[in-house]
Amino acid sequence: MHIHHLNCGCMCPLGGALFDGFSRGLSACLVCHCLLVETEQGLVLIDTGFGQRDLEAPYSRLSPFFIQVNNIQFDRKYTALHQLEQLGFSANDVRHIVVTHLDFDHAGGLEDFPEATVHVMQAEIEATQSRRGFIASRRYRPNQWDEVKSWKYYSAGGEPWFGFEAVRNLEGLPPEILMIPLVGHTRGHAGIAIDTPEGWLLHAGDAYFYRHEMGSPQRRCTPGLRAYQWMMEVDRQARIYNQQRLHALSLDRSKDVRLFCSHDAVEFETFAKRSNN
Repeated sequence: MHIHHLNCGCMCPLGGALFDGFSRGLSACLVCHCLLVETEQGLVLIDTGFGQRDLEAPYSRLSPFFIQVNNIQFDRKYTALHQLEQLGFSANDVRHIVVTHLDFDHAGGLEDFPEATVHVMQAEIEATQSRRGFIASRRYRPNQWDEVKSWKYYSAGGEPWFGFEAVRNLEGLPPEILMIPLVGHTRGHAGIAIDTPEGWLLHAGDAYFYRHEMGSPQRRCTPGLRAYQWMMEVDRQARIYNQQRLHALSLDRSKDVRLFCSHDAVEFETFAKRSNN
Protein backbone atom coordinates (compact mmCIF):
# COMPACT_ATOMS: atom_id res chain seq x y z
CA MET A 1 0.00 0.00 0.00
CA HIS A 2 1.33 3.41 -0.99
CA ILE A 3 -0.35 6.72 -0.09
CA HIS A 4 -0.13 9.96 -2.05
CA HIS A 5 -1.31 13.25 -0.53
CA LEU A 6 -3.12 15.40 -3.10
CA ASN A 7 -4.32 18.99 -2.92
CA CYS A 8 -7.53 18.90 -4.95
CA GLY A 9 -8.69 22.46 -4.46
CA CYS A 10 -7.50 25.94 -3.66
CA MET A 11 -9.66 28.48 -1.82
CA CYS A 12 -8.50 31.98 -1.00
CA PRO A 13 -11.13 33.70 1.16
CA LEU A 14 -10.59 37.30 2.23
CA GLY A 15 -9.12 37.48 5.70
CA GLY A 16 -5.55 36.30 5.26
CA ALA A 17 -4.04 35.13 8.53
CA LEU A 18 -7.41 35.53 10.25
CA PHE A 19 -8.29 32.36 8.33
CA ASP A 20 -5.13 30.35 7.76
CA GLY A 21 -2.83 31.72 10.46
CA PHE A 22 0.10 32.49 8.16
CA SER A 23 -0.79 34.56 5.06
CA ARG A 24 0.54 38.12 4.98
CA GLY A 25 -1.83 39.49 2.36
CA LEU A 26 -5.58 39.99 2.26
CA SER A 27 -6.33 36.47 1.00
CA ALA A 28 -5.92 33.21 2.87
CA CYS A 29 -4.84 29.87 1.42
CA LEU A 30 -6.97 26.80 2.10
CA VAL A 31 -6.53 23.40 0.45
CA CYS A 32 -8.65 20.32 -0.20
CA HIS A 33 -6.50 17.56 1.25
CA CYS A 34 -7.30 14.24 -0.43
CA LEU A 35 -5.55 10.88 -0.52
CA LEU A 36 -4.73 8.49 -3.33
CA VAL A 37 -4.10 4.99 -2.00
CA GLU A 38 -2.50 2.31 -4.16
CA THR A 39 -3.86 -1.08 -3.07
CA GLU A 40 -3.99 -4.60 -4.48
CA GLN A 41 -7.67 -3.91 -5.23
CA GLY A 42 -6.76 -0.93 -7.40
CA LEU A 43 -6.59 2.79 -6.69
CA VAL A 44 -8.66 4.25 -3.86
CA LEU A 45 -9.41 7.97 -3.50
CA ILE A 46 -10.26 9.50 -0.15
CA ASP A 47 -12.39 12.53 -1.09
CA THR A 48 -12.05 14.18 -4.51
CA GLY A 49 -12.06 17.94 -3.98
CA PHE A 50 -13.25 19.90 -7.01
CA GLY A 51 -13.59 18.07 -10.31
CA GLN A 52 -13.10 18.71 -14.00
CA ARG A 53 -16.77 19.57 -14.53
CA ASP A 54 -16.69 22.12 -11.71
CA LEU A 55 -14.00 23.97 -13.66
CA GLU A 56 -15.93 23.82 -16.92
CA ALA A 57 -19.21 25.19 -15.53
CA PRO A 58 -18.67 26.47 -11.99
CA TYR A 59 -21.81 28.56 -11.66
CA SER A 60 -24.12 25.77 -12.75
CA ARG A 61 -22.34 23.14 -10.67
CA LEU A 62 -21.67 25.13 -7.49
CA SER A 63 -23.42 27.72 -5.37
CA PRO A 64 -22.42 31.30 -6.28
CA PHE A 65 -22.54 32.04 -2.55
CA PHE A 66 -19.78 29.53 -1.75
CA ILE A 67 -17.78 30.41 -4.86
CA GLN A 68 -17.60 34.01 -3.65
CA VAL A 69 -17.24 33.38 0.09
CA ASN A 70 -14.40 30.90 -0.44
CA ASN A 71 -12.92 32.65 -3.49
CA ILE A 72 -12.47 29.27 -5.17
CA GLN A 73 -9.57 29.08 -7.62
CA PHE A 74 -10.55 27.04 -10.68
CA ASP A 75 -7.40 25.47 -12.10
CA ARG A 76 -7.13 21.98 -13.62
CA LYS A 77 -3.85 21.32 -11.82
CA TYR A 78 -5.82 20.98 -8.59
CA THR A 79 -8.12 18.24 -9.84
CA ALA A 80 -7.54 14.67 -8.70
CA LEU A 81 -7.85 13.53 -12.33
CA HIS A 82 -4.97 15.74 -13.48
CA GLN A 83 -2.76 14.69 -10.58
CA LEU A 84 -3.42 11.00 -11.20
CA GLU A 85 -2.52 11.44 -14.85
CA GLN A 86 0.73 13.12 -13.78
CA LEU A 87 1.49 9.99 -11.74
CA GLY A 88 0.89 7.80 -14.79
CA PHE A 89 -2.61 6.57 -13.92
CA SER A 90 -5.92 6.94 -15.73
CA ALA A 91 -9.42 7.68 -14.47
CA ASN A 92 -10.47 4.03 -14.88
CA ASP A 93 -7.69 2.90 -12.53
CA VAL A 94 -9.68 4.35 -9.61
CA ARG A 95 -11.87 1.50 -8.36
CA HIS A 96 -13.15 3.02 -5.13
CA ILE A 97 -13.78 6.47 -3.65
CA VAL A 98 -14.41 6.85 0.08
CA VAL A 99 -15.87 10.24 1.00
CA THR A 100 -15.76 11.93 4.38
CA HIS A 101 -18.98 13.71 3.37
CA LEU A 102 -20.68 15.10 0.27
CA ASP A 103 -20.10 18.84 0.57
CA PHE A 104 -19.36 20.60 -2.72
CA ASP A 105 -15.62 20.86 -2.02
CA HIS A 106 -15.24 17.15 -1.25
CA ALA A 107 -17.38 15.44 -3.88
CA GLY A 108 -16.83 17.53 -7.02
CA GLY A 109 -14.60 14.96 -8.70
CA LEU A 110 -16.81 11.90 -8.25
CA GLU A 111 -17.95 11.84 -11.88
CA ASP A 112 -14.36 12.11 -13.16
CA PHE A 113 -13.95 8.43 -12.20
CA PRO A 114 -16.81 6.53 -13.86
CA GLU A 115 -15.64 3.04 -12.87
CA ALA A 116 -15.36 3.82 -9.16
CA THR A 117 -17.69 2.63 -6.42
CA VAL A 118 -18.45 5.45 -3.98
CA HIS A 119 -18.54 4.59 -0.27
CA VAL A 120 -20.44 6.93 2.07
CA MET A 121 -22.32 6.87 5.36
CA GLN A 122 -26.05 6.18 5.04
CA ALA A 123 -26.85 9.23 7.17
CA GLU A 124 -24.94 11.45 4.74
CA ILE A 125 -26.79 10.35 1.63
CA GLU A 126 -30.04 10.82 3.52
CA ALA A 127 -28.98 14.36 4.47
CA THR A 128 -28.48 15.22 0.79
CA GLN A 129 -32.06 14.22 0.07
CA SER A 130 -33.57 16.79 2.47
CA ARG A 131 -31.73 20.01 1.68
CA ARG A 132 -33.77 22.52 3.64
CA GLY A 133 -32.37 25.88 4.69
CA PHE A 134 -29.91 28.37 3.22
CA ILE A 135 -26.70 26.38 3.87
CA ALA A 136 -28.06 22.88 3.24
CA SER A 137 -29.52 23.87 -0.12
CA ARG A 138 -26.16 25.23 -1.23
CA ARG A 139 -23.59 22.89 0.34
CA TYR A 140 -24.90 19.74 -1.36
CA ARG A 141 -24.80 19.75 -5.18
CA PRO A 142 -26.51 16.60 -6.50
CA ASN A 143 -25.34 17.31 -10.05
CA GLN A 144 -21.83 16.47 -8.79
CA TRP A 145 -22.83 12.84 -8.31
CA ASP A 146 -26.03 12.16 -10.26
CA GLU A 147 -24.10 10.04 -12.79
CA VAL A 148 -22.37 7.83 -10.20
CA LYS A 149 -23.27 4.24 -11.09
CA SER A 150 -22.24 2.36 -7.96
CA TRP A 151 -22.79 3.36 -4.32
CA LYS A 152 -22.19 1.58 -1.03
CA TYR A 153 -23.89 2.91 2.12
CA TYR A 154 -22.84 2.18 5.70
CA SER A 155 -23.93 2.51 9.30
CA ALA A 156 -21.62 2.35 12.31
CA GLY A 157 -21.15 -1.02 13.95
CA GLY A 158 -18.63 -3.66 14.84
CA GLU A 159 -15.43 -3.40 16.81
CA PRO A 160 -14.62 0.19 17.93
CA TRP A 161 -11.47 2.01 16.85
CA PHE A 162 -9.65 3.64 19.81
CA GLY A 163 -13.03 4.16 21.48
CA PHE A 164 -14.68 5.59 18.34
CA GLU A 165 -17.45 3.83 16.45
CA ALA A 166 -16.13 2.33 13.25
CA VAL A 167 -17.20 0.83 9.95
CA ARG A 168 -14.92 -2.06 9.10
CA ASN A 169 -14.75 -4.36 6.09
CA LEU A 170 -15.78 -1.80 3.50
CA GLU A 171 -16.99 -3.80 0.51
CA GLY A 172 -14.21 -4.40 -2.00
CA LEU A 173 -11.61 -2.51 0.01
CA PRO A 174 -8.65 -3.82 2.03
CA PRO A 175 -9.30 -4.26 5.78
CA GLU A 176 -6.75 -1.53 6.54
CA ILE A 177 -9.25 1.18 5.47
CA LEU A 178 -12.01 2.10 7.95
CA MET A 179 -14.72 4.75 8.20
CA ILE A 180 -14.99 6.54 11.57
CA PRO A 181 -18.29 8.40 12.09
CA LEU A 182 -17.58 11.98 13.25
CA VAL A 183 -20.98 13.63 13.18
CA GLY A 184 -21.48 17.38 13.64
CA HIS A 185 -20.22 19.17 10.55
CA THR A 186 -22.81 17.14 8.63
CA ARG A 187 -25.14 14.39 9.78
CA GLY A 188 -23.18 11.67 8.03
CA HIS A 189 -19.68 13.04 8.33
CA ALA A 190 -16.92 10.45 8.81
CA GLY A 191 -13.17 10.31 9.16
CA ILE A 192 -11.22 7.74 7.14
CA ALA A 193 -8.60 5.72 9.03
CA ILE A 194 -5.84 3.79 7.27
CA ASP A 195 -3.56 1.27 8.98
CA THR A 196 -0.08 1.83 7.53
CA PRO A 197 3.32 0.32 8.39
CA GLU A 198 4.13 3.64 10.12
CA GLY A 199 0.98 3.54 12.25
CA TRP A 200 -2.58 4.78 11.81
CA LEU A 201 -3.38 7.71 9.53
CA LEU A 202 -6.70 9.50 10.08
CA HIS A 203 -8.20 11.81 7.49
CA ALA A 204 -10.54 13.74 9.81
CA GLY A 205 -12.29 15.62 7.00
CA ASP A 206 -14.03 18.71 8.36
CA ALA A 207 -14.29 17.43 11.93
CA TYR A 208 -11.83 20.26 12.62
CA PHE A 209 -10.32 22.96 10.40
CA TYR A 210 -7.10 24.30 11.93
CA ARG A 211 -3.84 22.57 12.85
CA HIS A 212 -3.62 24.05 16.35
CA GLU A 213 -6.95 22.51 17.30
CA MET A 214 -5.00 19.26 17.63
CA GLY A 215 -1.66 18.08 18.95
CA SER A 216 -1.06 20.50 21.82
CA PRO A 217 -2.74 20.87 25.24
CA GLN A 218 -4.07 24.35 24.47
CA ARG A 219 -6.46 24.29 21.53
CA ARG A 220 -6.90 27.37 19.37
CA CYS A 221 -8.45 28.29 16.05
CA THR A 222 -8.39 31.38 13.86
CA PRO A 223 -11.47 33.65 13.97
CA GLY A 224 -12.27 33.03 10.31
CA LEU A 225 -12.22 29.24 10.54
CA ARG A 226 -14.04 29.29 13.87
CA ALA A 227 -16.84 31.27 12.24
CA TYR A 228 -16.89 29.00 9.18
CA GLN A 229 -17.18 25.90 11.34
CA TRP A 230 -20.07 27.50 13.21
CA MET A 231 -21.81 28.45 9.94
CA MET A 232 -21.53 24.94 8.47
CA GLU A 233 -22.31 22.79 11.53
CA VAL A 234 -25.59 20.87 11.75
CA ASP A 235 -25.10 19.61 15.32
CA ARG A 236 -22.91 21.80 17.53
CA GLN A 237 -22.95 19.50 20.53
CA ALA A 238 -21.84 16.51 18.44
CA ARG A 239 -19.21 18.53 16.57
CA ILE A 240 -17.59 19.87 19.73
CA TYR A 241 -17.78 16.47 21.42
CA ASN A 242 -16.03 14.77 18.52
CA GLN A 243 -13.41 17.52 18.33
CA GLN A 244 -12.66 16.98 22.00
CA ARG A 245 -12.29 13.24 21.44
CA LEU A 246 -10.00 13.81 18.47
CA HIS A 247 -7.96 16.26 20.51
CA ALA A 248 -7.50 13.68 23.26
CA LEU A 249 -6.47 11.11 20.65
CA SER A 250 -3.97 13.54 19.13
CA LEU A 251 -2.29 13.95 22.53
CA ASP A 252 -2.07 10.21 23.28
CA ARG A 253 1.29 9.29 21.78
CA SER A 254 0.82 5.64 22.75
CA LYS A 255 -1.93 5.33 20.12
CA ASP A 256 0.47 6.29 17.29
CA VAL A 257 -2.25 8.02 15.24
CA ARG A 258 -1.34 10.82 12.82
CA LEU A 259 -4.35 12.91 11.93
CA PHE A 260 -5.08 15.81 9.62
CA CYS A 261 -8.09 17.79 8.43
CA SER A 262 -9.19 18.71 4.92
CA HIS A 263 -8.35 22.39 4.57
CA ASP A 264 -5.22 23.33 6.53
CA ALA A 265 -2.41 24.15 4.06
CA VAL A 266 0.37 23.74 6.63
CA GLU A 267 -0.83 20.28 7.58
CA PHE A 268 -1.01 19.34 3.91
CA GLU A 269 2.56 20.46 3.22
CA THR A 270 3.82 18.55 6.26
CA PHE A 271 2.20 15.29 5.24
CA ALA A 272 2.98 15.67 1.53
CA LYS A 273 6.68 16.22 2.23
CA ARG A 274 6.79 13.27 4.62
CA SER A 275 5.20 10.93 2.06
CA ASN A 276 7.70 12.02 -0.62
CA ASN A 277 10.74 11.30 1.53
